[in-house]
Amino acid sequence: MNGENGHNELPVDLFRVELVPSPYPPWTEEPRERYSWRSLAIAVGLFAATAVTTLAAGAQFAAAYAAGRSPNLDEFFISYFRPFSEPRLFLAGIPFACTLMGILLAHELGHYFACRYYHIRATYPYFVPAPTLIGTLGAFIRIRSPIINRSALFDMALAGPLIGFAIAVPALAIAIVRSKVVAAGGIAPMFGEPLIERFLEAWLRPGVPHASLVLNPVGRAAWVGLFATALNLLPAGQLDGGHILCALTSGRHRSISIAVALALLPLGYFFWVGWFMWAVLLLVIGFRHPPLLDGWEPLDPTRRFLAGVALAIFLLCFMPAPFAV
Repeated sequence: MNGENGHNELPVDLFRVELVPSPYPPWTEEPRERYSWRSLAIAVGLFAATAVTTLAAGAQFAAAYAAGRSPNLDEFFISYFRPFSEPRLFLAGIPFACTLMGILLAHELGHYFACRYYHIRATYPYFVPAPTLIGTLGAFIRIRSPIINRSALFDMALAGPLIGFAIAVPALAIAIVRSKVVAAGGIAPMFGEPLIERFLEAWLRPGVPHASLVLNPVGRAAWVGLFATALNLLPAGQLDGGHILCALTSGRHRSISIAVALALLPLGYFFWVGWFMWAVLLLVIGFRHPPLLDGWEPLDPTRRFLAGVALAIFLLCFMPAPFAV
């Protein structure tokens, strides 16, 4: 997920081939950033802590799946800390934790290596552990230097969601094939159903009602990855979608960002109260974007086409009501 303070977590591309002279101006050359052992230790420590909190969450999803039902929120948080007193329970959380952290790590490494390709200084990916329903508040990187142009901004913004989506979809497909089928109405759906899940269910489990399918922990982690992708691709502020919007039309970035934040308010009233929090978050963070050394050159047709791909991914992942309370 994205960083803050105008220098956001952004997405990434391919490794630069050192034998080819750099096509970028000399002032954009990355000065062989000296990543400190301290920052690496912090990144590794946060990763390890998040592994523990997602394992604890995954254990709850595994228990619910074994019982053929969705997790119960009251039971979930009552039982969340049980693995800390019975460590063997952490083993049940491995499928969920590995899948979710793999998707989040792929997303952030997409941003990170895109920054390296464009010689833009960026931090290591930092995970945020938390005793939440999914065991984390996500992950982010921070940009430490100006961005070259619109193309670099676009590539960095797109790489993370694109890679995360490419990993989450196959994981969800495999989980749907291996999902349990229970009596229709036998479970109370707790999670929303994005379009991509509907398509996959119609293809892989035709004739089986969505309410009868219970996803295993891998599928639930993939669902979280898709939901995170949708949030990141909201075309507003300093999110990945906001950076894509800025690369396309920087002059309309602020007005569209405000419109998106305001559009979340009725969604919060009619569908999910969490949209209120996201609307406030977008307004508080602000609508700045990373500074560009050359902000005039427009995007080429290929990148404009890829912007349409990003929009399609957003629509496939977005859910007005991601959680049923």
